[in-house]
Order: sequence, then structure tokens, then C-alpha cells
Amino acid sequence: MANSNQQHNHSQLFEGLEAGDLARLIDSRVTVDEYKSKIGSDEDTVVITFKVQGKNPALDLVGFIEKSYDWVLDADSSSGELDDGTYLVFVEADREPVLADNLITMFEDVCRLVDLEMDEWRVVYHKPTQEVGATVEELSDMIPLTRDDYLAKHRDMTEQLDKLKTAAGVRVETRAPKNDFTESLRIAAGIR
Repeated sequence: MANSNQQHNHSQLFEGLEAGDLARLIDSRVTVDEYKSKIGSDEDTVVITFKVQGKNPALDLVGFIEKSYDWVLDADSSSGELDDGTYLVFVEADREPVLADNLITMFEDVCRLVDLEMDEWRVVYHKPTQEVGATVEELSDMIPLTRDDYLAKHRDMTEQLDKLKTAAGVRVETRAPKNDFTESLRIAAGIR
């Protein structure tokens, strides 16, 4: 893992692509953590997803991202097209404090390929769904940038969901994590 206090290096445009080559082919709406990581745990790995018109443009974007950013762990496209004929491009990166800066750099570079302005990007976080513009501040506030932030955000969501289930009369099956504290509570309550 690279030093979290410095922004990672990136190159100029991928050698096979020129400015505007992917114009109108990449959706300006990008999701974060909508899909599970295929190479690491969700607590440690962020998945950024682009929606692209066509298989070849999706492969071009994958190639560009993989060759341009040393902070990207993996980039891949969906094996098949969605119902609307688009493909997904998945970009995986370490969950680290410098991620928001790295994403801004990537969006700025992709802007040249797709003829978008930075203020046109919309970034959506799933769990719970939030949508913000592509700024370091907004991304840093929305995306859990550390393992602890991710676990805290998802613990809070689970607690809120359990409260809603209880209020609706739905059985709650969430279990507390196993650690010394919860085990001592279980023993004190006579639960094993």
C-alpha cells in the first residue's frame, strides 16, 4: 500500500486513446461500493463503477485506468451487457484517506476522454444511497476512507435497519459481533 499522505502518480492519456474518443459513451453518474470487491474485503477495498455504452469502449476505459494509476488495484468490465446495452467498468482501490484526491484526478483525466466538465460528474454511494458532486470535500464526507469508517457506517446502518424491523414487527436476526465484550454479555445473560 502506498503512503496515505501523498497522492499517487498517474500518467497522461492511455497511448491508444485521444481526447474525446469516448465522448457520450461513459455515463456521468458513477457509483461507489454498490458492488462487492472481487480481490479484497469490502472493509479494505472500494469499488468504483462506471456505466459505459458498448464492450469496446468499456475495455478501452479499463485499459486506460489500469495503465494510468498505480493506486488502482484492479479494473475490469462486466462480462455481458446490461438490459440497456451498457457495460459496467469496475475499479478497485484501497480504502485509504487519499482516495478522494485520487478519484478527482481520475475524473479530471476521464473528462478529457468523454468531453465532460468536472461539475457534471455525480457520485453515488450505496448503503445508504447518497449522491454528491465530484469534489474532494464531498467525496471525503460520503465515502468511508478507512476500514474503521466503513465498519462504523455499516454498523450504524444495521442498527437503524434493526430498529425499523422491530417497529414494523419483523423478526430481527442481526447478531452482535463475537468479541470479549459481547461474549461476557452473552454469558451474563445465560445465552450461548
